[in-house]
Amino acid sequence: MLHLRLITPAEKTDGVVRLIEKTVGTTHLVVLPGAARNPAGDVVMCDVAREAGDELIGALRQSGLDETGSIAVENIDLSLSKRADKAEEEAPGEGADAVLWEHLADATHEESTLSITYIAFITLATMIAACGVVLDNAILIVGAMAVGPEFGPLAAFSTAIVQRHPKLALRSLIALLVGFAVAMLVTVGFSYFMDSVSLFSAEQLDATRPNTNFIYRPDWFSFVVAVLAGCAGTLSLTSAKSGALVGVAISVTTVPAAANAAVAFSFNEYKQAWGSTEQLLLNLLGIVLAGTTTLLFQKWLWRKPT
Repeated sequence: MLHLRLITPAEKTDGVVRLIEKTVGTTHLVVLPGAARNPAGDVVMCDVAREAGDELIGALRQSGLDETGSIAVENIDLSLSKRADKAEEEAPGEGADAVLWEHLADATHEESTLSITYIAFITLATMIAACGVVLDNAILIVGAMAVGPEFGPLAAFSTAIVQRHPKLALRSLIALLVGFAVAMLVTVGFSYFMDSVSLFSAEQLDATRPNTNFIYRPDWFSFVVAVLAGCAGTLSLTSAKSGALVGVAISVTTVPAAANAAVAFSFNEYKQAWGSTEQLLLNLLGIVLAGTTTLLFQKWLWRKPT
């Protein structure tokens, strides 16, 4: 269930209440006349089944309530109410399958912001992965994958394509390109430093590296895994069950590929650097294609008459 807290101008309250009452899957309607002060107006609260939430939120936005008042949405972790149970039964579909497009757009917009924190995380992740590839340490590679924040802009780019939101698409591309460029540039400098103190060496990079040599040897499995991870990651963002996102982070070879490319470049191993770059681009392409396709399928499925 979702909890909606609305601030409505007095002249719009009756229309908002009628809209809520006619939406299947709503309950626990509360109206507090004149309770709001900033902005001034009435406070209207209700609970709505997740599967009916997108329809109601969309209708409220069409009425202009997001401009003249306020729409706040919260997840309800526990609701002990027969009326709530009945509302969920009456709402079409399953709550776990419902996509809240407004929430998705807002979440991915925040995740795709090129901020100091984002740059710091992707840079630190790339440097950790650099240590992992030189030491041929799979644990460090997995740790770097978990730290990397790059799935946010990738998901935002897929959302922008489906929602036809060019500003979000541009924002996401800038975050990806600038983020990886800065991370790789810093990692090149980090590699020079580690080499100067005899912690990195060309011999380590040229070794067999059975645990990490896949990073600079892209193949069809790389693309297949990226597609599967992109589908899983998108589903975890759009559904009520979001626990799979960490698993997605450690399934794709984006940050490790960027790290291997940076380290290989610092040691003039251009063949390995190019192979790592191909791995990076292949993973990015697979995730975006999978994410976009998954969102399009969810959009079609939810609008399909039942």
